[in-house]
Amino acid sequence: MEKLIKIGITQGDINGVGYEVILKTFADERVFDMCIPILFGLQKVANYYKKQIETEELKSADFHVIHDIYKAVPGKLNIVPCIEDSTQVEPGKSTQTGGMAAYKSLERAVNELKKGTIDGLLTAPINKHNIQSENFHFPGHTEYLENQFATDTQSLMILLNENIRVALVTGHIPLAEVKSQVTTARIVEKLKIFRKSLQEDFGIVRPRIAVLALNPHAGDDGFIGNEEKTVIQPALNEVENAGISVFGPYAADGFFGSPNLDLFDGILAMYHDQGLAPFKALAMDNGVNFTAGLSVIRTSPAHGTAYDIAGKNQASENSFRHALFTLLDIYQNRKRHKSATANPLKKQYFDRSGDKEKLDLTQE
Repeated sequence: MEKLIKIGITQGDINGVGYEVILKTFADERVFDMCIPILFGLQKVANYYKKQIETEELKSADFHVIHDIYKAVPGKLNIVPCIEDSTQVEPGKSTQTGGMAAYKSLERAVNELKKGTIDGLLTAPINKHNIQSENFHFPGHTEYLENQFATDTQSLMILLNENIRVALVTGHIPLAEVKSQVTTARIVEKLKIFRKSLQEDFGIVRPRIAVLALNPHAGDDGFIGNEEKTVIQPALNEVENAGISVFGPYAADGFFGSPNLDLFDGILAMYHDQGLAPFKALAMDNGVNFTAGLSVIRTSPAHGTAYDIAGKNQASENSFRHALFTLLDIYQNRKRHKSATANPLKKQYFDRSGDKEKLDLTQE
């Protein structure tokens, strides 16, 4: 029997829908056949939301509190306490306490990832404002994890479901800064990360990537802007010469409604809302946020804290459940890719200097 992998789960903002979608996901006992879940949070908070949900499955749910990751057991939701017992839960409210609790959970989970005691990270939604402190000064999870784990490359935000994968050249930055951040070098780097992720994380041998334009109507041949000619096209030419299959730039306004959508394994958008607004319109209920380009695996649901329905038993766990399944798939895909490429065949040398061509195994 294959060993179950340990999935670290952050609690996110304790006043949002994080605990609700976590508990609903693990109310299905079949999920425990796939992994050992370890929630970095607090049993008191879990019990609070358990009472709010009041389903038959959750009534019998049992939490296993541990302080040592090695004591995690299969078949139960393991909880590692990382905040004070006196922490106040106020569903639907953005509080400093909620932000600190989210950071403490993330910090502990990241430390365990670095030690290798957990195999992947599934993050519940945070409030990007109340989590800010002298320890956390990032626009979101993606940038924080890039700071913790990225080495010689940047990370890449990918939003996905079963049918579509959308990656971003620029992430959580003001719209006024997008133009200056969209450079040929950055597009090239993101395309290389995207191609590598599609191959290693999703098992696509030769992925086809569509690239969106920056300007409306792809600049209309320079009438509405020339970045397509001066910035994006040179990037596409460079990566094509490196063997990456890229196409575009396509006008963003009509791309997601056209049959072209089904022809590609991935789509690279120039900025956050250009890619994520149409993606969430198509896949909000089962969308997943994946941070590519890192040595570790991290996914999250595509939605936020949803304060308006927090504590009301109205949140759907679909996106969170898909985030869990995606993490498990990527873990296995990386294992298979590593195994398949561990011992590549040496390139053979043929001596063509004489009358007959012959294989020379002594030469590189």
